[in-house]
Amino acid sequence: MGWYHIKNIEEIDSPALIVYKERVQQNINSILKMKDAAHLRPHVKTNKIAEVCAMMLNAGITKFKCATIAEAEMLGMIKAPDVLVAYQPTPTKAKRLAKLIQQYPATHFSCLVDDAVNAENISTVFSESKLCVDVYIDINDGMNRTGIRPVNAFDLFDECESFKGINITGLHVYDGHIRDTNVNERKQKTDEAFETVTGLIEKIESSTGKQLKIVAGGSPTFPVHAQRNNVDCSPGTFVFWDYNYKSQLPDEPFEYAALVITRIISIIDEQTICVDLGHKSVAAENTIDKRVFFLNVENVQPSGQSEEHLVLNVEDATVYNIGDVLYGVPFHICPTVALYERAIVIENKEAVGEWKVIARDRKISV
Repeated sequence: MGWYHIKNIEEIDSPALIVYKERVQQNINSILKMKDAAHLRPHVKTNKIAEVCAMMLNAGITKFKCATIAEAEMLGMIKAPDVLVAYQPTPTKAKRLAKLIQQYPATHFSCLVDDAVNAENISTVFSESKLCVDVYIDINDGMNRTGIRPVNAFDLFDECESFKGINITGLHVYDGHIRDTNVNERKQKTDEAFETVTGLIEKIESSTGKQLKIVAGGSPTFPVHAQRNNVDCSPGTFVFWDYNYKSQLPDEPFEYAALVITRIISIIDEQTICVDLGHKSVAAENTIDKRVFFLNVENVQPSGQSEEHLVLNVEDATVYNIGDVLYGVPFHICPTVALYERAIVIENKEAVGEWKVIARDRKISV
């Protein structure tokens, strides 16, 4: 039997999100061999589970990154010491962040900014609340999603220095556009992109005497940034891993730690079956052939999917029975996790409990 087989699988209804606790710990141990805990800032958008974050906390990781206020609150609930909301808050979201800071004083929260007008909006919100929030300037080094170009960032830094209620503490540099399978090409592109930021760092530090905190990279570029001194690395997917990164980044040591299980619900003809893994159960942003890979069956090709159904073409449908379990690796684990209210926890090949995917919601209490 494969590592993924669950002894008491009959007790688990499908579809379900399955988390293998020992393998989560293995991935945490692996990343700590690549970078010291003091310079790790894992992104929790992948797992959204307080118990998983607590495992990282227990391993000595004290800094985290997140994308939503709910994810930030989850980290506040477990008293994570340092949380960066890697998102530029609109005025409405800034008010929620201020409330979060007041509600969870044991956690130090910070956020991003890439625009002077919005920085002033954030300043107003926090000044009126008699608070001051640390802010990282979000740098666009080629991702072209958010952030300010390095050439314009010094002026933004200079302007923000005059605003009350915010303290510019560092730079955030996310290079998610770099995903080359070839290790040397990935390193070259990562270094070239980061080089556009180094001059900015030197200029700010020499003119202000302030040492900036730098947060850089995600899972694909993590091995490159892990070699830099005084740079906090923020991979997220590593904790669960998925089929896309396993195929695309074979040099990285992480293993699958979260799967989806599904069951055959209909045998349509000699070469077609249907399972209960629809759009609502596995991330569906990719083409149908790149949504899930099954570990315990071969030569299976998805041919159609709807909200609650996934149709599969197989070589011989007569070898299957209604109720047979398929163990699937999502191509993209992060949005797949967000589809589930809870995860089934596996230890020693047995389902032993559940973990609530508490931060899948946009709001917990704040």
